[in-house]
Amino acid sequence: MRRSVRDAIVGFTVVGGIVGFASTTLWLRGVRLGASYWTVTARFNDAAGLAERSPVTYRVITVGSVRSIAVTPEAVVAELEINKGDLRLSLPVTATVGAGSLLGGDAQVALLSSGTPLPQDAPLPQAPGCQPTRQLCSGGTVVGQEVPSLSTVTATMQELLAQVQEERVIPNMAASLELINATTKKFEALTLQLQDDLAKAAPVIRNLETATAHMNNIVASLDNPQTLSGLQQTVANAAELSAKINAVGSDVARLTGDPEFMKGVRNLTIGLGELFGEIYPAHTAR
Repeated sequence: MRRSVRDAIVGFTVVGGIVGFASTTLWLRGVRLGASYWTVTARFNDAAGLAERSPVTYRVITVGSVRSIAVTPEAVVAELEINKGDLRLSLPVTATVGAGSLLGGDAQVALLSSGTPLPQDAPLPQAPGCQPTRQLCSGGTVVGQEVPSLSTVTATMQELLAQVQEERVIPNMAASLELINATTKKFEALTLQLQDDLAKAAPVIRNLETATAHMNNIVASLDNPQTLSGLQQTVANAAELSAKINAVGSDVARLTGDPEFMKGVRNLTIGLGELFGEIYPAHTAR
């Protein structure tokens, strides 16, 4: 009886060890017994660092791993095993491959869904009713792309530096800076000349302002009814004076035109001259 129990314990231990070893082997190979998983194919132009059993994440949560990788002339094809059977991803879906951080680390594949979120009652990826035009179904294909890493950033910087050196960007920039400095100096000289011209024109501008003010005063005065009335009165007086002068002139012309009047004036003038000669003989003799 005791031997039978001992043999049974030994037998169960051996069987347990075999089962544990087999489970561990299958797990290392990516086989999940009793697990609900589905597969997706991702095509990458560059999948540097990606290897079998690399993690697959969705929103930073690990949802699967890379089952296998095949290299073709057109692309790197990776078969992704998703171990979450209820993961519903609306199309379009892209897969990015890169390091765990910008500074490096193990490569991983990140799934990104940019479509409208699916309803809660949407079919599962393995269900017969899964709609491949709206959601990612088991056996579907996604487009892969590479995310920036320290190596890719370094390579890009090297390419930019090589292009800068090849096209002689720095000497051209130096020439451009010299041209900008020369233009700035010319602009400063022009600014100083304009300031001098403005200083010279300031008195003329002030005189124009004074003349404008006087003109405004004159216009305002002319606009005054009293001023207009005074001007009209002055014009009327000038017209009356001109009429009187014309009348006197016509009288004088009429008198000078009379021969008798002119003869009398001449005789009067001669008589007065003789009278002064008799009264002041000494003065007239000179």
